[in-house]
Amino acid sequence: MVSKKHSRNLIVVLGDQLNHDSAAFDGFDTDLDVVWMAESAEEATHVWNHQYRLVAFFSPMRHFRDEMKGSGKKVLYHQLSPDSSEDQGVSLSDLLEVALRERSFETVIMVHPGDHRVREGLHQCVQRMGVALDEREDRTFFCSLDRFNRWADGRKSFILEQFYRVMRKEHQVLMRDEKKPVGDAWNFDKENRGKFGKAGPGGISQPPKFKPDRITKEVIAMVSSRFAGHPGSIDQFDLPVNRKQALEMLEDFVVHRLPLFGTYQDAMWANERFLYHSRLSHAMNLKLLSAREVVDAAVERFESGQSPINSVEGFVRQILGWREYVRGIYWTQMPRYAKLNALSCEESQQVPDFFWDGKTKMACVADAMRLLLDTAYAHHIQRLMVLGLYAQLLGVHPQHFNDWHLAMYADAIDWVSLPNTLGMSQHADGGIMATKPYCASGSYIDRMGNFCKGCLYEPKKATGENACPMTTLYWDFLIRHRERFRDNHRMVMQYKNLDRKDPDEITKITERASRIRSGALIV
Repeated sequence: MVSKKHSRNLIVVLGDQLNHDSAAFDGFDTDLDVVWMAESAEEATHVWNHQYRLVAFFSPMRHFRDEMKGSGKKVLYHQLSPDSSEDQGVSLSDLLEVALRERSFETVIMVHPGDHRVREGLHQCVQRMGVALDEREDRTFFCSLDRFNRWADGRKSFILEQFYRVMRKEHQVLMRDEKKPVGDAWNFDKENRGKFGKAGPGGISQPPKFKPDRITKEVIAMVSSRFAGHPGSIDQFDLPVNRKQALEMLEDFVVHRLPLFGTYQDAMWANERFLYHSRLSHAMNLKLLSAREVVDAAVERFESGQSPINSVEGFVRQILGWREYVRGIYWTQMPRYAKLNALSCEESQQVPDFFWDGKTKMACVADAMRLLLDTAYAHHIQRLMVLGLYAQLLGVHPQHFNDWHLAMYADAIDWVSLPNTLGMSQHADGGIMATKPYCASGSYIDRMGNFCKGCLYEPKKATGENACPMTTLYWDFLIRHRERFRDNHRMVMQYKNLDRKDPDEITKITERASRIRSGALIV
C-alpha cells in the first residue's frame, strides 16, 4: 500500500475570502502547509446563477490562486471544465473530502464562511474525516461575531442606529472626540434624499471598466459553454478581478462620485447605470477590499475637505453600520431566520417571469432589470424600492425572493443577501430588522425618478386599464395585512388613507391585484 503524503495544515480558502492577509494564513509555512480552493458545480447551480455572477466569482478565484502560487504557496485547486457532465452536482464538502482522503493533514484551517449552509457542510466533512478544525475570525469586518453577540444579548429588538453609534465610538470613525460625532449629528439622512431636477443628473463619471484578461476570458468561455441556460449576459463583464483593480475602483469612487453620493443616494433616473453609487460591494464581499480601508478612504476625503459630511457619513453608515449589522443579524438568527415567513406568503407565489428576463411594461422595473441582466448589479434603491417592493406587494414567498436575489447579483453572499431580502425588503422576519414594511405605491417611484413620465401606467391610479401595478398592489397589500399593521404607529397615515376609499374601489383594487398575482393580467 502506498502511504498518503503528509502535510501539516490544509488552508481552506473560499470564493469570498480572497485576501492575502486573511487570518487563515497566520503561521503559514510554505514547506508544511497547503492551500485548498475549489470551484463547485453544486455552488454554481443550487440557485439559478446569473452567468455574470459566476464569472465574478470564478475569475477572481483563479487570479488569487495564481497570486498564491507566485508567492511560493502550494495550492490544490479544483477547476470546473466546460463539460457539464463532469462533477455535476458535486459540492464543496464533497471536493474537500476527496482532498482529505488523498492526502494526510493534521488540521484544516479556515476563516468563518459567509454562508450557513456551506459552513455546516464543511464542518461535517472535517468531522467525518477525523481531522482537527481551526476556524478563525474574518478580520475584514469591523465587528467580530462575538462582539455583535455581546451587543445583541438580551435585546428584544435590534435597532441599526443604536448599533451604528456603538461602532462609531468603538472605532473612532467621524468622531469629534470619544463620545461626540463630527458635525454634532449621528446621521445626515435628511440631507440624503435629493432628487434630480427635470434636466436629470447630468454628466457623471462612470466607474472604471476592466477589460477581461486571459484568465477571465477562459472563465467566460467555460461559463458560456457549461451554464449557457442560466440567466443574464456576460458580454459586458468589467468587474475588478484582483486587488489592484479593486483599489483602482475605490480611488475612482471617492474622487469622482463620493462628493454627491449622499445627496443623491436615493435618487433614480432612467438609463443611468450607476449614478453616484460606488459599485464596490462585489470587491468588498469577495474581500479584495476590507471594510476598514474603504471607510478610511471615504473619511480621508472629508478630513481633507474634498467631500461633504452628508456624503461621507451616508457612505460610512452603509458599511460600518448596515453591512456589519446585517452580518451580525444573520449569524445570531440562523438557521431559523431562513425559514421565517411572517406575512404568510404562499409557497406557490414565485418571483414573476420578468424578474428573470426583464420583459415587462412597467418602465421602472424594466430599467432595473436591464441593468441587472447586463451587469448583475442594481443600486440599493432599485433593489429595495423597485424590485424588492414589487415582490413584497405581490406576495412572493420570501425564500423564493432570496433565492432569486442570491442568483442574480454579483455581490450576493448568503450572510448579506438573506437579511436584506427576507428582513429589510420583504418584512418576512416580522420586525426583527425593521419596525414596518418598506411598502409604497408608484407615487414614491415617480417622486424619486423619471420612469413614470414615459410609462404606460399612471402612478397615482390603482384601478383601470392604465393603473400602475405598484399602486394597485400597494393598496391591496394594506388591505390584506390590515389586522397586522393598522395599529403600527408608523403606518397610521397609510391606513387612514385606505379608510377613505369607498367599498366599490376596494373591490376593484382587490380584483385587479388578484389578476396580477395569478398572471391573468400581464404587466
